[in-house]
Amino acid sequence: MEPVSTRPSQSASPDRSSIGWGIVGTGTIARCFAEDLEYVAGAHLAGVSSRVLERAAQFVARHGGTAHESHEALLGDEKVEAVYIASPNTSHFAIAFAAIAAKKSVLVEKPLVATAEEAERLRAFAAEQNVFLMEGLWTRFLPAIGFVKNALQSATIGEIRRVKGELAFRHPYAPDNRFFDPAKGGGSLLDLGIYLISLSQFFLGEPDAVQGEWYSAPSGVDMGARMELTFGRIPASLNCAFDHTGGNLFIIEGSRRTLFLQSPFIGARQVLEAGPVMARVIETLCRNSIFSRIFSKISRKIPVPGIRRHAFGFPGYGLQFEIEAATRAIRDGKTEVSTAPLSESIQTLRIIEKIRTLPSGR
Repeated sequence: MEPVSTRPSQSASPDRSSIGWGIVGTGTIARCFAEDLEYVAGAHLAGVSSRVLERAAQFVARHGGTAHESHEALLGDEKVEAVYIASPNTSHFAIAFAAIAAKKSVLVEKPLVATAEEAERLRAFAAEQNVFLMEGLWTRFLPAIGFVKNALQSATIGEIRRVKGELAFRHPYAPDNRFFDPAKGGGSLLDLGIYLISLSQFFLGEPDAVQGEWYSAPSGVDMGARMELTFGRIPASLNCAFDHTGGNLFIIEGSRRTLFLQSPFIGARQVLEAGPVMARVIETLCRNSIFSRIFSKISRKIPVPGIRRHAFGFPGYGLQFEIEAATRAIRDGKTEVSTAPLSESIQTLRIIEKIRTLPSGR
């Protein structure tokens, strides 16, 4: 899923106080990062690395910076002050460790690393080196997510009763595809479930209990999973999958009103607020992926009786908000961002590992 982006024009040259970012990788998410970087004041693209130098050269021809034939060469570039790691999941730990050793600030595309044990080791090393480290889970930084967080803190919707979320995109099975290859850190939990778990923790804190089940792809990774997390008296029912496309809403039901982060919620540009009756109608209609997409488009353009619409449009893909938060923290000499602490990244990986130890449902 990639929304249409309108790129701003590239600045002629960054000022001296601007943070120079380097990108490891030249895939889709790396391209989105480079384009959205141009929306961030005080940050610019300084370099890109790829295992194939020609790809890096093509990338910088479009986005700027210097092409490097390896991440080691990128880390040796003094113009690169911060590194965004957009390589396959299983390479995150080694590259992030090398970047920290090189005293570069580090932003790692989710998941931070493949296991909670690796995450603990990486956090300890970053603390030892006094280096910035953050997981790049962009959804946490979207304006719509900030609105929901504030609404929950001010009890706008009343007492929270339950949370429900789904993130499912159908991908045809192919054993060498990164979604299904264990050697590349595949599986729906690390790719999709991580958003559901992380966002639930962002809104509600650490869960008291974790239950659920998962089912396997032929390669052995999780094709899909159902998670039941409990936050005090608040249940959170979360589902992720690669074998179908879901409604992809994130729902927070309160005693007075319900908030809907619309499909697909990971890039939410709109929050709907509804009373009990209309909330049930929306939830029922949007279980179907087609109806969910249609309703999302209609509600953006046409007022719907009984629904309050909170719009949070933005240009680009939406990665600029996490880039801005990381850049600001780096400039201020911080080693973490308070809204995305490493402790929660580690806890999310622990929950994923707990789910994977539970019996398979199919």
